[in-house]
Amino acid sequence: MSQVSPAAPPASLCILRTSAIGDVTHVVPLVRTLQRHWPDTALTWLIGKLERRLVGDLGGVQFVTFDKGAGLAGFRAVREALAGRRFDALLHLQVALRANLLSLLVRAPLRIGYDRARAKDLHGLTVNRRIAARSGEHVLDAMASFLEPLGLRQTEVRWDLPIPDEAREFAARHLPGHAPTLLVSPCSSHRVRNWRPERYAAAMDHAATTLGWRVVLCGGPSDYERGFGDAILAAMRTRPIDLIGKDTLKQLLALLERADLVLAPDSGPMHMANAVGTAVLGLHAASNPNRSGPYSDRRWCVDRYDAAARRFRGRAAADLPWGTKLEHPGVMDLIGVDDVIERLDAYAANALAR
Repeated sequence: MSQVSPAAPPASLCILRTSAIGDVTHVVPLVRTLQRHWPDTALTWLIGKLERRLVGDLGGVQFVTFDKGAGLAGFRAVREALAGRRFDALLHLQVALRANLLSLLVRAPLRIGYDRARAKDLHGLTVNRRIAARSGEHVLDAMASFLEPLGLRQTEVRWDLPIPDEAREFAARHLPGHAPTLLVSPCSSHRVRNWRPERYAAAMDHAATTLGWRVVLCGGPSDYERGFGDAILAAMRTRPIDLIGKDTLKQLLALLERADLVLAPDSGPMHMANAVGTAVLGLHAASNPNRSGPYSDRRWCVDRYDAAARRFRGRAAADLPWGTKLEHPGVMDLIGVDDVIERLDAYAANALAR
């Protein structure tokens, strides 16, 4: 099949990536690259209901929402929204079975998907062109490679996520002034990636008492996250600003932008923080930070992925297939309080030197 060339840009493209928050964040630079090179190409993004709240105000993109919680009705809604439409190409950026079924509702002669090593759940049956098979890539770079069959390359990584004035006003109201601020978002949707509440408490107390920083605790509105936050608070000697369940995704984006450093496991807020240019102290044992850590700067992360590979698989991380997740109970116990405090102190010293 012939490639689309930059000299003859496509009239329309459909991007399919419905979830999750972190991965949706990784798609935004791809959108920015398309808009920079092909400003007249009509872009449609098939996206999840929650994820649209974060990026649904990107200019120049039409969004079609897929509500996975609606069951068959969610598929019918997408079918109706796409009725009669035909795209020059589909960028099929998701390999889960539900996404593969959803892709069948998109009419496009060129259907770009993952290479065989990364494809699963019948992904290969829904595409007719594959990206290059590469190992050792960050997730964001893997997504950027979907541009290559179109004749483009992503040479600049840019997010420019819109943040409404209301969201920035919310952040300024809760975090006034310019005090050094540690924002803690302790929960991942993969619960085995979560550090122990008492360890978060010790690190947060250190930031507040030894470093003299303002400390903020954030999280979603679920009962689990509220309970997890309460366990952290019960173990603390100091009192952080508690915003669990009190912010929207856009308000969280503004809070992350206002923070100096974000402490989080591998999760959506980690990647949101990176996207707004805030440093991240990521906690990595269950996942490889070189594949799914904060894209721009991983200097402040704690990396115990290799130790986890040796503990739970009996071999070095370098000997595991790229992208292997080590989501075993107790894996995050490989990260000690001292490991995080050392990174906190290193970041604070570096900030002071600047």
